[in-house]
Amino acid sequence: MDRSCVNCLKTLMIFLNFLCWLCGAFVVAFGIFQGMHSKFASLVTTFWPIYPANTLVVTGTIVTCVCYLGVLGAMKENRCLLISFFLLLFILMLVELAMACVFLVYNRVIDTYFEKDLMKSLQIYSESGPEENNIIKDDFDAVQHLFRCCGVHGEADWMGNAPISCCNQDPCNSSIHGNWQEGCLNKLRNWFAGNYRSTGAGVVAMFIIQFTCLCFTVPLFCHFSRNGLGYL
Repeated sequence: MDRSCVNCLKTLMIFLNFLCWLCGAFVVAFGIFQGMHSKFASLVTTFWPIYPANTLVVTGTIVTCVCYLGVLGAMKENRCLLISFFLLLFILMLVELAMACVFLVYNRVIDTYFEKDLMKSLQIYSESGPEENNIIKDDFDAVQHLFRCCGVHGEADWMGNAPISCCNQDPCNSSIHGNWQEGCLNKLRNWFAGNYRSTGAGVVAMFIIQFTCLCFTVPLFCHFSRNGLGYL
């Protein structure tokens, strides 16, 4: 392989890894933003990976670290960094595939956890005093107000003690008022599904970039090995 081909591969690999690094950094920032502004964190606690913000932060952090190795390895023509990058990226891609398979196979189990967590939160809300469990109360009220729903399966879940956030009037300032009849479970499921579709599209694009970087790593590493370069 002549030097011009090596330089071309290096440039492409640096560009793709830098692009992947930027994507990972954006994913981390978006996950943190979503975690700070979302009102659902305290309501879903049993199976934390179904909460999109957690998945985004963890995945984005790992991607940025691994891609940084790729950029350094290509720039410095360092075989140690390149082989470390190759192995870590290969493992990361396997983990991404495994997570995708888990969500596809155990989708119904995840829905069961989701429903149980919401019912548990509703029970805690119902049994708490005026100054108790305010975080869960605020989050549940925010969900009911935002999605225009009441309870988990419907208004009957509150057993006649539905909070003011279930009111379907605006403003709701009367003692006698109507409540939303639809439960929050299906609306929250649809919201999470929409988030994961968007996240999944981003992950697929990142997976393609990662696979391309993996393909470029092999000829670069072989070239450096044949010429005895790259350990410094």
